[in-house]
Amino acid sequence: MATMAKQIFAMELLYILYFGFQGAILTVSGFETSSYTGQHVFYAAENRALQGFQLERKTVRSRVICGRECSMDERCKSFNFNDCSKLCELNLGTRREHPEDFNATQGSVYFDADEDTPLYSLFDSSLNRYRSCKMLLDAGYWSSGIYTIYPEGVGNGGLRVYCDMETDGGGWIVFQRRQDGSVDFYRNWAEYQAGFGDLSGEFWLGNDNLVTLTSDDSQGTWELRVDLEDWEGNRAWAKYSDFQIFPGEYNLNIGQYDASSTAGDSLAYHRGFPFSTNDRDNDGWESNCAQSLHGAWWFHSCTFSDLNGQYPDDHAAAYEKDVLWFHWNGVSPLKTSQMELRAMR
Repeated sequence: MATMAKQIFAMELLYILYFGFQGAILTVSGFETSSYTGQHVFYAAENRALQGFQLERKTVRSRVICGRECSMDERCKSFNFNDCSKLCELNLGTRREHPEDFNATQGSVYFDADEDTPLYSLFDSSLNRYRSCKMLLDAGYWSSGIYTIYPEGVGNGGLRVYCDMETDGGGWIVFQRRQDGSVDFYRNWAEYQAGFGDLSGEFWLGNDNLVTLTSDDSQGTWELRVDLEDWEGNRAWAKYSDFQIFPGEYNLNIGQYDASSTAGDSLAYHRGFPFSTNDRDNDGWESNCAQSLHGAWWFHSCTFSDLNGQYPDDHAAAYEKDVLWFHWNGVSPLKTSQMELRAMR
């Protein structure tokens, strides 16, 4: 068995060595099997994918192996490969045959045998300079998901965010999400400062990141949207103009409440107040609101809103320390909340 495993590994290594990748060209050559002999040249379009024509999906170690898989299947006309997830998608069609399904997809690389394909990567030549989800949306990235943006003040690695490209016209950076209680939000100052959780699930993006995004007026203004759902499936939302978080104690600034909102204004009461956590009491009350309400927020005198409160064990009961938006649901706990910001210019 050990000898057979070594032989399989050696064959796979030879396959990899037979692939040459230079610039935008992936060359498959000198590689023989019972179903394939000859040479294939694939041309790459960065941050693109053909969608809806997959004949097979598999996880492989590299784009080189993905190209090999396509070359060995006579039905395969092109392939997508995602460098992060290592997902290899073999396609039945090409971008020339289905231009309407050839979409901008950050992190994916599309390959086919058409030498004009690399021209499409020019569309994404400024990808690394997109400063917000709104800029990505305007550039043709219409799918919600995790992206990397490059706002002023962030290093060369950029900032990974979840972009909501569907709600209210799209282009929103999600910075808070509660949905199932899988992440503990009763955290200290340093944890809220840095951020925590999973961008695909429950998370807080981080107060330092909110400062970087919003505190510099020269970089534009931001609007805030809050989406809520109760345990009966009812939904509501609230929107505010001129959302900012300031350095230091992370004081909250919000502008006008959008009168068309359906959730009521449970945030204006906290306007101007600094952020408080269980180990940093910055509120306007005699006790630490973050401790008594088991959360973290821009507390004035505790009440009206705390979307970072504890996730309810018994959603039929009403406790002020649960996930709270008073002007819509009183002190009854909420099932989900999502806070997001969008560049206004």
